[in-house]
Formats: sequence, C-alpha cells, structure tokens
Amino acid sequence: MNELHARKPTSLKTSIKSPHRSFKYVIVSNLIYMASVFLGWTTRTKIYKTKEFEDYDRTGKNYIYAIWHNQQAFLLYPYRGQKVCVLISLSKDGEFIARVLPKFGMKAVRGSTSKGGAGALRNLIDLSQAGYHPMITPDGPRGPVYKVQQGVMYLAQKTGLPIVPVGCGLSNKITVNSWDKMRIPLPFGKCALVYGKMIFIDKDTDKAKIKLALEQELNAATMKAEQLVS
Repeated sequence: MNELHARKPTSLKTSIKSPHRSFKYVIVSNLIYMASVFLGWTTRTKIYKTKEFEDYDRTGKNYIYAIWHNQQAFLLYPYRGQKVCVLISLSKDGEFIARVLPKFGMKAVRGSTSKGGAGALRNLIDLSQAGYHPMITPDGPRGPVYKVQQGVMYLAQKTGLPIVPVGCGLSNKITVNSWDKMRIPLPFGKCALVYGKMIFIDKDTDKAKIKLALEQELNAATMKAEQLVS
C-alpha cells in the first residue's frame, strides 16, 4: 500500500498558517459571502448529471470535481453544505476565498503547484479519506488556460478517485481581463452545471491520454452548459 494511503489522517488541517491578518480580510470575505448568497438566490441554477455519475454517487464512493479556473466564481452557492474541499492558492486574493468557504460548509486547502503543493496534497488526501470531495481547477493557478496540469492527475492516482469534469454556463456575466478571462456572474440570470464523462486513473494509465481526455470532457461540458443558458 502506498505510504500516503497507509497513514491515518490524524488531523484534517485545511490551511497552511496564513500571514494575512488584516481586518480587511474579515470585511471583504463577509461581503463576498453575502454577494454569493444574493447571486444564488437570484440565479436559476440547474445541474445536469450523467447517469454514470448518479449510479456511481449512489454507491457512496468518493470522487474529485474538476472545473476550469475561469468558471469557479459561482460554485460556492450550488455546492453549499456538501462535503467539498477546495484547493486555494496561498496568495492574498486566495485568502478572501479561503475565509468564505467555511461559511458555505466547505473546507479550504491552501497551496498550489508553485507554492505549498506538497502540504496541500497531503491535506487533500487526508480529507478525501474522510469523505470530502476535492474540487480542483486543473489549469490553475497560473495557466495556460484550458490546459490540464499534472496536479489533478497526481491526486487521482494517489487517492484512486475518479475525476468528474464539470462545465459551468452563465447567461449573465462579465469577463475580467485576467490570464484566464475569469467569468464573474451577475444576478437574475441562469446557470447550468453540466457533468462530463468520469475519468478513471490508475498507476498504469497513460497520463498524456488522460490529460487530453479531461481537457476534451471539460470543454465539451462547458460548451453544452453555455448552450443551455443561451
């Protein structure tokens, strides 16, 4: 048995100690929370799950959510109260979201491929063993946009969990001039969350093929979601 699987999760730490103590993080995180709730109340949201996913979910087994980085802004409200743990970068901007997640019953795991990655991976594995669903943006935190990085595949191999691709479509949104063209939801619109074909990985899996398959599933789910709200 792999060493990471063999050890028991003695503590479910979800955040590397943060240096960000300014009162502004308390104020802004509360404002983000209230805005997210308002958006959730005023947006007609529908989740389109595959039969494959519904059958798998009924078994009670765990899985990993994957969604493109620029589609994550609206996910807090639809997944509220679920056992979800989200990988959040150690940046100052990440601090805001890390403080908001517990307000929706989720856990924040601090780290990224560029900083704090090893500790974040250990915490994600511990939380997945405790029944939490990791939620990963496979092209984050720095891109390239719509290109899957190694992190999500490594996590899937270490945990043995399948990846569930999710595409998000919003009818009312603005697009920010960031590296990923982040989509910011606006109220009084529609949202479609479309699940793609589940991706299963084992130690002998061809990572290049899995990378391509996950990119294709995420892009197809996104296209379908955008069509459903257009």
